Amino acid sequence: MKKNVPLIEVKNLVKHFPVNTGVFTNKQKTIKAVDGVSFGINKGETFGLVGESGCGKSTTGRLILRLLPATSGEVLLNGTNIQKFSNKEFRKLRKDLQIIFQDSSCALDPKMTIEDILSEPLLIHKLVSRYEVSKEVNRLLDMVGLSKLAAKKFPHEFSGGQKQRIGIAKAIATRPKFILCDEPVSALDVSIQSQILNLMEDLQKEYDLTYLFIAHGLNVVKHVSKRVGVMYLGKIVEISDVETIYNDSKHPYTKALISAFPDPDPDAERDRIILKGEVPSPINRPEGCAFHPRCPYAMDICREKEPQLTETYDGHQVACFLSEKVGAKSINEKREAEAV
Repeated sequence: MKKNVPLIEVKNLVKHFPVNTGVFTNKQKTIKAVDGVSFGINKGETFGLVGESGCGKSTTGRLILRLLPATSGEVLLNGTNIQKFSNKEFRKLRKDLQIIFQDSSCALDPKMTIEDILSEPLLIHKLVSRYEVSKEVNRLLDMVGLSKLAAKKFPHEFSGGQKQRIGIAKAIATRPKFILCDEPVSALDVSIQSQILNLMEDLQKEYDLTYLFIAHGLNVVKHVSKRVGVMYLGKIVEISDVETIYNDSKHPYTKALISAFPDPDPDAERDRIILKGEVPSPINRPEGCAFHPRCPYAMDICREKEPQLTETYDGHQVACFLSEKVGAKSINEKREAEAV
């Protein structure tokens, strides 16, 4: 049986930024913003990518859309490496790969009306004739829950939640296959967040959209994602389906992120994991496992050798020496069962 090819597949993606180390020297060091990231996103799926600020999740998203040039690695769309495309060839794919920005105020031109903002991608990609633009703009506004009267207004006349709805309308205007959602609700009030998330889910079901949903914490990602990848200092340390991540996570960093959630039940008891120290600099990464200076379970091998992302069972991947023995056993048992 032929294996299904993910819509988006990232293979060993790397992005390094050279920086000068001093004013009076020419010595350079390297910021390893993204350092060997690999994952796949199936069609119609929402893949969540989480981690602390500076872990490289937003950079990863921008590399996929080629808003930044990758140092190395591959980004495959339906099995084709789009990193090898020329700028002219890739321009034709722009309508299939869209983005919803975190700050909708900065994403909307303040000097343009909403009709002009939504018309622009339609005309550039020749999706409708000039005579049908206004009709299509009204349809897009209706899809995101806004009145057609909004078309003649300017961005400053709308609230934050309304601006984000306009940003979503702009992203879906080109009928894309994939949308990068770069912390799309983090700047909104909690009551508005749920409305925007529900809107995105409705649009996904109606148009079979595929999302990469980037967020700081797992609390928002939990409600929208099918699978989740956890990043730390430029690398993915754990990938699994959302239920496994929340109920049976293996990496100490993932466990710490989950333990930081506020529980709606004031009487609920939870073992809070407090990470010691600060996130290391991406310029001077620690030897071995990058997480070991903050890990409460660090062993000698963690300081000497870097763990690789290894499958433990049924697609659950972890980069941690604590889970390697258990993981190897699980994989062997799975192979034996399949052989029988």
